[in-house]
Amino acid sequence: MIALRVWTDRKIEEVVAVLLRTGVALSAAVVLVGGAIYLSRHGMSPADYRVFHGEPSDLRSLGGIIHSALDRRGRGIIQLGLVLLIATPVARVAFSIWGFAEERDHMYTIFTVIVLAILLYSLLGSGSAF
Repeated sequence: MIALRVWTDRKIEEVVAVLLRTGVALSAAVVLVGGAIYLSRHGMSPADYRVFHGEPSDLRSLGGIIHSALDRRGRGIIQLGLVLLIATPVARVAFSIWGFAEERDHMYTIFTVIVLAILLYSLLGSGSAF
């Protein structure tokens, strides 16, 4: 007989906790690597505080960030780490949908789908860079 895996509230909470810790740790590691690369290449450059220089246009889209990170540019890697940090709670909400559906808790499944839709709209549909 095949044993069915039973997902309890406790087990789902443990998986969510691991998901959040892993996402934050991975994000921090990527930002740290990007910062080290950036400082090794530009750490001795004098800072000009008289004029504000925003992010370059290639770092304002997900495709540009990935391309820059794959080219091993420090700022692109830092931005990728920040994208991972933003993606962590989104992944948590997506996993929660699955968890509530697995528990057959329809009300919380619907509420969590609405929360995910709002999150995705705020990230993707409101005219943002992603």
